[in-house]
Amino acid sequence: MSHGRSVALWWIRRDLRLEDNPALLAACASGAVAPVFVLDPQLLSGRNASHRRNAFLFEGLRALDQDLRARGSRLTLRQGVPAEALGELAAEIDARAIYAEADISPYARRRDAQVAERLPLVLSGWPTVHDPVAVLKRNGTPYTVFTPFGRAWRSQPLPGPRDLLPAPDRIRTPAGLASLPLPQPEATQPDGFVPGEAAARQRLQHFTHGPRAAIYSYHLGRDRVNLAGTSRLSPYLRFGMLSARQAALAALDAYHQAPDKAARQSADIWLNELIWREFFAAILFHFPLVARRSFRVNLRSIRWENDPHAFEAWCGGRTGYPLVDAAMRQLAATGWMHNRARMVVASFLVKDLLIDWRWGEGWFMQQLLDGDPASNNGGWQWAAGTGTDAAPYFRVFNPTAQAQRHDPDGAYVRRWVPELAQVPESWIHQPWEMPAGVQHESGCHLGEQYPLPLVDHSWARQRTLAAYGRARGAAPPIEKS
Repeated sequence: MSHGRSVALWWIRRDLRLEDNPALLAACASGAVAPVFVLDPQLLSGRNASHRRNAFLFEGLRALDQDLRARGSRLTLRQGVPAEALGELAAEIDARAIYAEADISPYARRRDAQVAERLPLVLSGWPTVHDPVAVLKRNGTPYTVFTPFGRAWRSQPLPGPRDLLPAPDRIRTPAGLASLPLPQPEATQPDGFVPGEAAARQRLQHFTHGPRAAIYSYHLGRDRVNLAGTSRLSPYLRFGMLSARQAALAALDAYHQAPDKAARQSADIWLNELIWREFFAAILFHFPLVARRSFRVNLRSIRWENDPHAFEAWCGGRTGYPLVDAAMRQLAATGWMHNRARMVVASFLVKDLLIDWRWGEGWFMQQLLDGDPASNNGGWQWAAGTGTDAAPYFRVFNPTAQAQRHDPDGAYVRRWVPELAQVPESWIHQPWEMPAGVQHESGCHLGEQYPLPLVDHSWARQRTLAAYGRARGAAPPIEKS
């Protein structure tokens, strides 16, 4: 089948949207467009694949196909190694070019290089606001500390309303293209996360628009795990159902429309969280080795305990520390976890159980709807103290103190750990101290309905500090590779 040299492929990867999509508009400018998504087995069934995230993706593709059909187009689905699948489709329609958004991860960059060797691949736009190579030091080297990176990021031109690209009114697509059916999801979609571009825009609007928008109280509620104080936009940003520029512009608009100083500061704090996302993306782009090992050379020789039984208890939310268990059960049930809870459970795995952070990173990637290689790796290395702008290695979160501060009445714990639902507030975050009579009255006998703590936190902290200290003393002074 030949449709002439005016046909282009729009290769969809992490940009499941029609608005503010440079790759789509570049493809449309060349003539007819065939939107295509390749079911890549490396991503859909590889080591870090997630049935739940796949389900969110498939439903997002279904929503995108409906949006395309409303504009006279449709989605073409192919399967296999991208270079081969795209080559076959390009030959079918005699496509002159393949347009796609650039990507960050080591695998994505290898994949794109393989495609570019065989086919005319044109990359346009990024899953970030700024191109990772645009935010560099004066000497041309990348930043490895967040604060100066953030200042440099803010000094770059920031998006305004006129910078966002409109969705095409019509998309002319060749007829008769063979397409696989969309796979049926292997996991149910959790409540609260409706896939698709329309749902993403609605969520962003609700969070940032209006004098009572949640962004204006973000500074008050963002660390409270028992409150709906965050945007919960991360799954949509992960798959590009919302562009990073759209999110940043909404934050800037909210800042300028804020009713008072506190509200402005709050909007700026949320923008700063978006910049953290950009920072982690830049780190993975410039230092792909962090996908495999610790950034800090002097912490690569830590002697981990790596107890598989302790790891299984952590995964299943059976550590005996209520906040940790509640968060891990929320993750298992919904594919999402509050960021404060992510920091707590990561610190617990690495610094209470002395288990390699890569075990936790992999588990999160298998569970999270928003599982993003850069953000997930950056968050885990931050918690482990092994990353670039990491928390000091000697910072160890106390899971009980964190629970008392960020779930003060125990509502979050009671929701996700029903065994503790009747435990009085004074014992909810340290049930191991409950007298026998209170255990009987609350129907929660320690060691039976709910486990005793896996480790003593104070002892575990000292063990970890010693292990990190030995690694720092044994490390070579110069990076060798």
